Amino acid sequence: MVNTNRRRFLSASASCAAFGGGLLASLNEGRAQSDEMIPIGQMASLTGPLAVDGIEHKNGLEMACEEINAAGGILGKKLSPITVDSKNQTAEEVTAAARLLIDRHGVHAIINGYNVGANQAEYDPIADAGIIYIHYNTSIGHHETFKSDTQRYFGIFMADPAEYYYGVGLPVMLDQIRKAGVWKPHNNKIALVTGSLPYSIVISNAIRETAPKYGFEVSFEEVVPVPTTEWGSVLNKIRADPPAVIANTHFFPGDLAQCQVQFLQQPTNSLFYYQYGPLLKAFSDIAGEAARGVLTSTVIGILPDEIGTSFRKAYWAKFGEKAEADPGASTYSETYHYAIAAALAGGTGEPGNADQNRKIAANLQRFVYRAPFGVLRYDPTVNAAIPYPTVSSDPSIAMPHLLYQIKDPKAEVPKKLIYPQPYNEADFELPPWFK
Repeated sequence: MVNTNRRRFLSASASCAAFGGGLLASLNEGRAQSDEMIPIGQMASLTGPLAVDGIEHKNGLEMACEEINAAGGILGKKLSPITVDSKNQTAEEVTAAARLLIDRHGVHAIINGYNVGANQAEYDPIADAGIIYIHYNTSIGHHETFKSDTQRYFGIFMADPAEYYYGVGLPVMLDQIRKAGVWKPHNNKIALVTGSLPYSIVISNAIRETAPKYGFEVSFEEVVPVPTTEWGSVLNKIRADPPAVIANTHFFPGDLAQCQVQFLQQPTNSLFYYQYGPLLKAFSDIAGEAARGVLTSTVIGILPDEIGTSFRKAYWAKFGEKAEADPGASTYSETYHYAIAAALAGGTGEPGNADQNRKIAANLQRFVYRAPFGVLRYDPTVNAAIPYPTVSSDPSIAMPHLLYQIKDPKAEVPKKLIYPQPYNEADFELPPWFK
């Protein structure tokens, strides 16, 4: 059942909806407006298979900069967003984009969505410049790199939990669904289909490690190339020993939609979980009715509360209802968080001004920001967000790991949030392909 305390909890947070702009306006009060612009950079996939998110990351940055400038900018200076195409997100492409932003444009900060193929290669040129870099790469490699030299990487922040926690969280969420009694699995088996990127591999490894703690076992594993649209071979292998759950940690929405369509040609009584891709409308648009009942998760999904709903409406009003507001919310939110931290520090820091950027970094660690997808709060030991409830049991200080189910593929928002409390808006339902 949906928690009856949800509305009370979320309405208590709703006063934060205008917090960013209102606070900046107060900090800017009495400041003379300056003609000097503050360049803010971004590396985003504007072309290639991940452009569906990259374009929204660009939109989120630009929307935040526009609103911040309307509130007086940062201490009277307005922000100028600059996005460079990171294309297929290889280490070479992302690093080249970062160097261009620093060397040619002199950006004071880089505020990104994700670049999953870079594997921290961009960290060193950014650390050399001593500027703030905030991203959503969702990589356990960030923790390891940051801890290797906390002084060098002081200004590099990962604004969401590492992908590892997706794998840890899935068995926890499956266990909750099983305990609710609606789903009575015919066995305890999980079949793992893993994309060939490190992001997907880390998630699958964590599922395998965590599953036995909750009475599940991984009975099948196969790595598939990225990208891929032909799923018949791996699905036939899974059908030979039908599991209770199929978990596909590849995340390209178009590829996953093809997998779901091909699965329904001969479905088994298995829950189907896909990593991230079904959050985007492209998945439901391609899969159509085959999408109904699919499970997916993220830590940067817009919450179905007053703050989240208001943001989604504003985003659609600006970019159209076909725009994907969820990825846009990530860069939008962290731009506000950065602007507040910089204003409280007395201003931004250009490349080479590490002393000023250390003040901003300290403020990013010190001050919590309530985003449309939950709480932005950094663990200072790794400069990364932590998840609720996997790591922290307190939803007021951690970013919620959200489990969704596709309820209506034709709806404006096809997915409904089913876990965790107190954020959930709907209950789990058995998928329509179950016999």
